[in-house]
Amino acid sequence: MPLPFLGLILVLPALAVILLLFVVPLAASVAGAFEVGGGFGFGNFVKTFELYTLDIVFTLVIVALSTAIIGALAIAIGGYLTLGENPRAVALLRWLYRWPMFIPFIVVGQVLRTFLAKNGLMNNVLIGAGLIDPLQAASFLDWRGIVIAFVWKQTPFVALLVAGAMASVDRGTLEAARNLGASRVRILVEILVPQVAGTLMVALVLSFVTMMSVLSVPLMINAQSPTMITADIAFRINAYGDYGVANALGLVSLVLSAGVAVLYLRHSVRERA
Repeated sequence: MPLPFLGLILVLPALAVILLLFVVPLAASVAGAFEVGGGFGFGNFVKTFELYTLDIVFTLVIVALSTAIIGALAIAIGGYLTLGENPRAVALLRWLYRWPMFIPFIVVGQVLRTFLAKNGLMNNVLIGAGLIDPLQAASFLDWRGIVIAFVWKQTPFVALLVAGAMASVDRGTLEAARNLGASRVRILVEILVPQVAGTLMVALVLSFVTMMSVLSVPLMINAQSPTMITADIAFRINAYGDYGVANALGLVSLVLSAGVAVLYLRHSVRERA
């Protein structure tokens, strides 16, 4: 058997999985978004923007804010792992920061639902420490809770990639900067971050797309309106069986995610050129 055909046979199972589980559902969802009363049109999108424009903006703002915070924390964690001078603190941070990676989003939502509630663990600890009065206790089960959940869950993933990229930077460059009197913050901002910008951007794009697709966190933490697109999709299907608007919302989510990916690709192409 010729070698090209043998290679094709070897990749056929993977291609079949991609086709059946990704390409076919995507094509059906796109087609369903334009189906209106037995024909095709933009009625589902008109209804989507009439009912859920605020939720679309809310989703984009929440995910963008979470992505920015995740990037800042990942840089701080990776920078300390690379430049930290206390071996015990570095070892402890290296051991601790990865744990949220292994916790599913549904567990994150349930844990933070009890932690951030008005009578939850966070407020009870603050009251017990005398930092706030019982009447000052407030619930964080709103947009703040969603941001906290996303940041806590995704920061370890981004930090792992960024720390690995920072660890591969030539140590001689860092030592030369230190010998010239540069502080650790300046080394981080002016030397390390520019050299790992590509890795950081890839990790943030992946985190952005992941957060756009999460359903459990907004359902468990933010029960009021506005809410995220994923919760609206579930509501349209479960409450009304309205797959047309649900598909339109999914396509809007896909466009938002693809827009971030396009920005990254344009930036990468411009850098290589």
